[in-house]
Amino acid sequence: MIRTAKKKQARRRPPKFDLTAGVVCLDFVNTLDDRFKTEQKELLKDYVDVARFAEDTGILPAHAVDRLMALSQASPAQTQKALAAAVQLREAIFEVFWAHLKKKSVPAAALFTLNQYVQVAAQHLKLTPVNGHYEFRFEEASNNLEAPLWPIARAAGELLASEQLEFVRACASEACQWLFLDSSKNHRRRWCDMKQCGNRAKARAFYEREKKDN
Repeated sequence: MIRTAKKKQARRRPPKFDLTAGVVCLDFVNTLDDRFKTEQKELLKDYVDVARFAEDTGILPAHAVDRLMALSQASPAQTQKALAAAVQLREAIFEVFWAHLKKKSVPAAALFTLNQYVQVAAQHLKLTPVNGHYEFRFEEASNNLEAPLWPIARAAGELLASEQLEFVRACASEACQWLFLDSSKNHRRRWCDMKQCGNRAKARAFYEREKKDN
């Protein structure tokens, strides 16, 4: 799988998102929490959240994130357009992967939308020499509010076209169902996060056993 380079950046703000999926495109899908409940929790409430996601995941350097945040304040119309694009991409990624998980036909409209973003992302990729070899890197575009979407779309395309696709899972907790890439040794991971969903499930199972025994 071709990977775009990510440099470790010094943090300027505390983390905002729980990143448990193991791959940025699935972490992005999980920015709509409680997806299957009546009252969903939208974590991308405004464009700053999109920029913060880029910072938390390291897909953009901190100075580019700062620039995009400033630009978003100066261009309200473009900012709303970029936020709408982020949500559109997220939902297209979800629909494609969810259909695969459920062994259903992939919605043509969702795949078409994802392909559009993948193609746009490819237009901003370039080969860069690094320590005697070459890497694909995205051009720095701190004046393009949709720049955070490029590495997300590419990651989704790479995962779909890889052998790792069969290891994409949904959290076994019905109250969660966040997506993640199961990179465990035996590929038997059930929870998006063992400390949260896993422990809650274990506690619930223990309680039910105790109740039954008594």
